[in-house]
Amino acid sequence: MRSRVMTALGSKRHVRSVLAIGACVLLSACRQDMHDAPRYDPLESSTFFSDGRAARVAVANTVARGQLRADEHLYTGRVAGEPAAEFPMPVTEAVMARGRERYQVFCSPCHGATGVGNGMIVQRGFRQPPSYHEERLVNAPVGYFFDVMTNGFGAMQDYAAQVPVADRWAIAAYIRALQFSQRATVADVPAARRGELDQPAAGAAPPAAAAPEAAPAAPAAPEPAPAAPAQENE
Repeated sequence: MRSRVMTALGSKRHVRSVLAIGACVLLSACRQDMHDAPRYDPLESSTFFSDGRAARVAVANTVARGQLRADEHLYTGRVAGEPAAEFPMPVTEAVMARGRERYQVFCSPCHGATGVGNGMIVQRGFRQPPSYHEERLVNAPVGYFFDVMTNGFGAMQDYAAQVPVADRWAIAAYIRALQFSQRATVADVPAARRGELDQPAAGAAPPAAAAPEAAPAAPAAPEPAPAAPAQENE
């Protein structure tokens, strides 16, 4: 009898233990700590910090990596606060090729292929930009074009996010080439290369040969005179 009682008590204790463990599992599963973790949305206020802002400002006098930009000429297009008249890097053939390619992507839709301001968007009704070939822009320092691309001007938005710094300078170099192309003379071409001016461009089809003139047609033979009518005998 005693053994039966002990067995029954043990079974009850086992059941209670199982129930207790199950209750703990169920209660822990209902907690929302991971879902309701403390967080702040951008620009949200906070009562934790004394300034009331959830976002923390950078420590004074620190600069994020890659954002020092100590070279004013390179990153702003200015020298001592004025638009730079020179490029901050050598203008090589590779720079010009890059500038042409980027110009065609970002600038030609408005400014046109030659910079006169007749791009396809303008032809669809957008406000026409000034021609690069007017005196005001021909005489503008190159840093002016870099500044406009960086900060925008008039109806033109800034392209700082779309076009990296080096590409903005490359585009400015190509704009200078467009301006120069409309005002250059034979004297501006190096003497050793002036003979190339009369040569067809690479890849251009040779001019079609003129068809030989047809030989003049031989004069037509004269028609024979009509025979005299025969006289009838009386």
